[in-house]
Amino acid sequence: MAAAGADTDPAAAAPAVSTCAHCQREIPSSNIDLHSVHCARNLQKCQHCGEMVPRKLMDEHYDENHAPMNCTLCKDTIERESWDLHKSEKCPQRMVACEYCEFELPAVDMNEHQDVCGNRTEYCQTCKKYIRLREWIGHEIQCHTNSNGSAETSRTIPEREVRPPAPVRPARPAHGSQHKRLLFTIAVTGIAVMVGSILFQRDESF
Repeated sequence: MAAAGADTDPAAAAPAVSTCAHCQREIPSSNIDLHSVHCARNLQKCQHCGEMVPRKLMDEHYDENHAPMNCTLCKDTIERESWDLHKSEKCPQRMVACEYCEFELPAVDMNEHQDVCGNRTEYCQTCKKYIRLREWIGHEIQCHTNSNGSAETSRTIPEREVRPPAPVRPARPAHGSQHKRLLFTIAVTGIAVMVGSILFQRDESF
C-alpha cells in the first residue's frame, strides 16, 4: 500500500526544475543547459522594466515603452511613464474649462481668469439678490435646499451677447472734390474774361 501511495504522489511525479541565471525563469533541469545558452545569446533584460526582450528588438522596445516624449504644447521632454499624467493634469498649456463660464484657456492662465470671472455677479431669481459666481454653489446649498436635501438652482447662464457690427460711415463721393475744382476753374475763367473785356474796352476808348 505504501508503494502504491508513493507512485501516485504528485511531488514525486513532478520533473526536477532549475532556475536560469540569465532570465530567472524555472526551466526543467533536463533542458536547462540548452535554454541557458539560447537565453544568454538571444535575450536581454530591459533595465527599465525588467522584461526579457530579444536583443534585436531592444531599441524598438525602448522607443515604444520607455523613450521620453516631447510635449507639443509646453515643449518639455516628459518621461513616458509620466506622459498620461502630464497630458491630463500637469502640462501648463493644456486646455481647461473655466468653472464659471466654461470658456477654455491654457491651464497656466486659468487662475488669473477665474479670479476675475468668479467675481462676476448673477441675479438669483429665488432670493432676488445678486450673487458672486464663486459663491453661487454655497449660496444654493445654504438658501435653496429643498425637502429632498438637494439644492435647487436658480442660476441661468445667459447666452453670450452678440453685438451688431459697428456702422460703417459711408465714404464721401469721389466727385465732390472734382466738382469744387471745376467751379473754381469756371470762376477764375469768368474773372479773366471780365478783366480782359474791360481792358479791351479801355483800349478802344483811347
